[in-house]
Amino acid sequence: MCCDLKRRFLLLYATQKGQAKAIAEEIRQQAGAHGLEADMYCISEMDKYNLEAEKDPVVIVISTTGTGDPPDTARKFIKKIQDKTLPPDHFAHLQYGLLGLGDSEYTFFCNGGKTVDRRLQELGAQHFYDTGLADDCVGLELVVDPWIDGLWLALKESFLLQKEKEGMSSNVNAVSNSLSAAPRVHETDLTSKIQHLKLEDEGVRSSDVLSQKLVDINLVTSAQDTEPSLVHSVPPISQSVLNVPALPPEYIEVQFQDTHGENPSLLSLISEGTAFEVPVTKAVQLTREDAIKTALLLELDIADTTFDYQPGDSFCVICPNNVNEVEELIHILGLSEKGEHFVCVKVKQGTKKKGATHPQHIPERSTLKFILTWCLEIRAIPKKVFLRALVECTSDEGEKRRLQELCSRQGASDYARFIREPNVSLLDLLHAFPSCRPSLNLLIEHLPKLQPRSYSVSSSNLFQPGKLCFVFNIVEFPACPTRPVAWKGVCTGWLAELVAPLLQTNKNVVDEKGGSLSTEKISIFARPSSTFHLPADPSIPFMMVGPGTGISPFIGFLQHRQKLREEHTDWEFGETWLFFGCRHQDRDYLFKDLPAAEVAPPKYVQDVVRLYAKEVTRVLLKERGYFYVCGDKKHMADGVSDAVVDILSMEMGVDKLEAMKILATLREAKRYLQDVWS
Repeated sequence: MCCDLKRRFLLLYATQKGQAKAIAEEIRQQAGAHGLEADMYCISEMDKYNLEAEKDPVVIVISTTGTGDPPDTARKFIKKIQDKTLPPDHFAHLQYGLLGLGDSEYTFFCNGGKTVDRRLQELGAQHFYDTGLADDCVGLELVVDPWIDGLWLALKESFLLQKEKEGMSSNVNAVSNSLSAAPRVHETDLTSKIQHLKLEDEGVRSSDVLSQKLVDINLVTSAQDTEPSLVHSVPPISQSVLNVPALPPEYIEVQFQDTHGENPSLLSLISEGTAFEVPVTKAVQLTREDAIKTALLLELDIADTTFDYQPGDSFCVICPNNVNEVEELIHILGLSEKGEHFVCVKVKQGTKKKGATHPQHIPERSTLKFILTWCLEIRAIPKKVFLRALVECTSDEGEKRRLQELCSRQGASDYARFIREPNVSLLDLLHAFPSCRPSLNLLIEHLPKLQPRSYSVSSSNLFQPGKLCFVFNIVEFPACPTRPVAWKGVCTGWLAELVAPLLQTNKNVVDEKGGSLSTEKISIFARPSSTFHLPADPSIPFMMVGPGTGISPFIGFLQHRQKLREEHTDWEFGETWLFFGCRHQDRDYLFKDLPAAEVAPPKYVQDVVRLYAKEVTRVLLKERGYFYVCGDKKHMADGVSDAVVDILSMEMGVDKLEAMKILATLREAKRYLQDVWS
């Protein structure tokens, strides 16, 4: 830089699960090495920054949640900028660069970032750096890393242009000339194709990247191995000079206290709204023992709470990590005798981490076991910056080198193949690299918050007052080379174990007053849907598609509609269609008491939808009805939307592109709605 003072830029992030915040923190951390300083805020903290008066460049990192919604933290900001009274030059002074995070498994890829980007453009703001769209389906780092690398040059050029506008061009000509010869990473609409972009080694080396010298060592596995693995590398990477991330500064300090007391309430861990502890009053296994997946229905008693919901809403369950995994992790950390000791967590005095704050999801005082059970996602896939920190905790030189490779730029494909794709966890890593012994503070610094798990409501409060039902499959992860034992899902495995006594006795006991005698309770909080609800006008027809547990919210729809019919015999009700299915009718046919027309040969639910092409077209276009899809995104929801496109094309006599436009219009009008998961 041509001046002594560090140039400032505004860095905003909008996050749902912490990913966007972590990337923003990485940008802030790297900024100093480039002579820059980032003022970083959550986009919701609108009292701490002012875009209307902002003169410096603005960098925005924003994730997407649900099927295409902006994160909760961005809703207030988006509502503000979508004010129709704002003039088209409202942000004409603003120079910004935006990095969107999303998952191409979902229809509205990176829609959170695209929504903000589009609106800022409409209000006159200008890009100083092209928008990056990172895809979690193939690995965020494939776009994020090169986007950050190119950001520094773009920022410096933005400052130079700013100086020229201020009449200081004579002082910067020399710098401008030297910069013009440098490569510029301005790739329009960056997507996962960025993996084809080759960055020259010299172009990415700077004081924030450590150049690791080649160490001639034998890795843990035999030298005869020619196939790479998690613990073993082959040429060219095993013979490369590595570019690894900078070592992140430690910022958390932990102190053990051999004292007694109580852990915080689980309800206090939630910042998203009001949480309630409610009893499980009923548990039913909906599938046969020999079914491929085990589906359970649980009923919760919410009568003594203010919890409210509509059919189509979701809610979140606060769940713990697996108790055996927690015990094993405590053992590997060498803290077996301190599991019940209280831990005081503070920000380290004198830390070099800018803006270091106490993590909101970690209590200031609780037991070690509580932190690892309820606060940290111990199964999270370790990020490269975490691997970099683990290098310093590893004593074996071979293991150290392999961890360096996995977090290096040269090891990007190995990281994807051996860590991200097989969902390797911290425990898997510690088994694979036995000389690695991280400290507790390192885990608190790098492991993300243990996220509550979301489920669709499968009941109607009108039909079953004071009750909330939901249906789920017990998720299973088979054993693999990095993990010798099979895993169950964090939440579904815990719930299954919790209600096992109710299932084994095959009865759900109630007391004389009709209340449950079950002592098992779970903590929940509401996550209302903004769109996935029944039509407000009961005369409007609608169609529902939900194979397997995708039928869950539609049970609530049908219950609600049935109760309305009973209470309002004079109302007009539109016709109701439900397309559902299962793998094996004798093993996993959920809700067998539903009256259903037998439709034989089609294998997939989308093929059944195709059999009713004329009815689909009539309901959607002539009668302006609604179409709901719930279930697996990749293997079902996309197939259903393809089927609807084919139906519209055939029935209306238009080409496929025109049919896709019609479906897009239906989505925009919130008449084709999805509640899907990957």
